[in-house]
Amino acid sequence: MAESRAYHVPDGLAGLRADAGIARLLGLSRTAVAAIIDAGGATLDGRPLVRSERLVADGLLDITLPEPDVAPTVVPQMVEGLSILHEDNDIVVVDKPVGVAAHPSPGWSGPTVLGALAAVGVRVTTSGASERQGIVQRLDVGTTGVMVVAKSEHAYSVLKDYFRHRRDVEKVYHAVIQGYPDPSTGTIDAPIGRHPKSDWKFAVMAGGRESVTHYETVEAFRSATLVEVHLETGRTHQIRVHFSALHHPCVGDLTYGADPVLAAKVGLDRQWLHARKLGFVHPEGGQWVEYVSPYPADLQHALDVLRAP
Repeated sequence: MAESRAYHVPDGLAGLRADAGIARLLGLSRTAVAAIIDAGGATLDGRPLVRSERLVADGLLDITLPEPDVAPTVVPQMVEGLSILHEDNDIVVVDKPVGVAAHPSPGWSGPTVLGALAAVGVRVTTSGASERQGIVQRLDVGTTGVMVVAKSEHAYSVLKDYFRHRRDVEKVYHAVIQGYPDPSTGTIDAPIGRHPKSDWKFAVMAGGRESVTHYETVEAFRSATLVEVHLETGRTHQIRVHFSALHHPCVGDLTYGADPVLAAKVGLDRQWLHARKLGFVHPEGGQWVEYVSPYPADLQHALDVLRAP
């Protein structure tokens, strides 16, 4: 049956057209959201929405998502900007661009890593659910960087165990956060759970799941800081939530309280967060391997603006 969801419009989406704002909110295509609105499946404060209506901060959105006709499937699709950093018989390591999901999911009609691999003839293991076979870790649609996909059943089993038990793997992110963290190097140990008022967001809260983030300052700017982040746990939105809780949200992350003026100044419409390096024990050879992703153009441009005198 159809699924209904309720959200309060975050400040970062206020003033946007309904179709554009809801698309960003739900991670759907604008075309899919337009179809929902046209079918009467979206209201704002109890009134039916039209596509061009502007969203109002803290307004109550009620959205009815249509029931998917079939389970999501991997559709081969070339993805501009996605590159393969390494491939062998057991694994394929990719550099994921922004706007790409790891795998298909209900309501997502955009490109995926699995679809991109299928389009270039890379075959992954059949282990795992049909729509996410080979996936042992994920990056958010709005987060760029390095991730690994399993090609063999053995690699899938070993890598899943690595990520599940937080051993033999190192995930290193770079983030640009607002302001200056105090101390400049430290650990954030705060449990994370689903936000009590927004089921698409997460928050630090009592009773949440253990979440530990280590960080160190790399470079300080006039209004922001580049930090290197090592994750001890891997909760959804962990870095974004932890720094937001310290009142240092990732630059550009309007969902978690970033300054829209600063985001516009540096030219970002997503969070400055990048999966910089991934290291792990190779599931077949047993040797330690590391893969590094360079900053994509939008994040590098934002750095250049922040560094400008």
